[in-house]
Amino acid sequence: MTDTRTHLLTVGRGLAAQRGFTAVGLQELLRAAAVPKGSFYHYFPSKEAYGCALLESFVKGYKADLTHTLDNTALSAKDRLLAYFSDWRLKQCSSRSEDRCLVVKLSAEVADLSPGMSAILQDGIGAIVAKLASVLRQGASDGSIGPTDDPEVLATTLYQIWLGASLMASLARDASSFEVAMAATERLISRS
Repeated sequence: MTDTRTHLLTVGRGLAAQRGFTAVGLQELLRAAAVPKGSFYHYFPSKEAYGCALLESFVKGYKADLTHTLDNTALSAKDRLLAYFSDWRLKQCSSRSEDRCLVVKLSAEVADLSPGMSAILQDGIGAIVAKLASVLRQGASDGSIGPTDDPEVLATTLYQIWLGASLMASLARDASSFEVAMAATERLISRS
């Protein structure tokens, strides 16, 4: 088994992705992880500190996953962007809640709850948007994406479209919002 801290984060990620952060009590986490309370407090001074570590771990892993899509220079910039958003859809539609994005699941929940957790999410989103903007600039340069006056604004818009699509899909328990998001993405990055 991995170390106890990593195990607690892995188990908690699955529980938080399924039910939300505040809905998961410490006793439930400890029972699911089969870890005594003292071990939890050895690694995390509070549930909020645990939440911050959980989000930091998620953001770090998410950034590493971007190398498979947005950093894949074997593909054109357009194909990288479309692969990233196709992967987003697959993860959000997965039957395994732990595959889904914690940013989508927890953003509204932690925004008012925890300034520390909110800051981690904001930093993570900022890094993703910056990466999307970089790919947009590369696409304008390689001709696979239409030119844009402000890649950061377009990257933010694309991210917000997909975040909204994720929320709508979750509410409706239907993936059709992702079809709309993909069509909008393709229009926004077209070369015409």
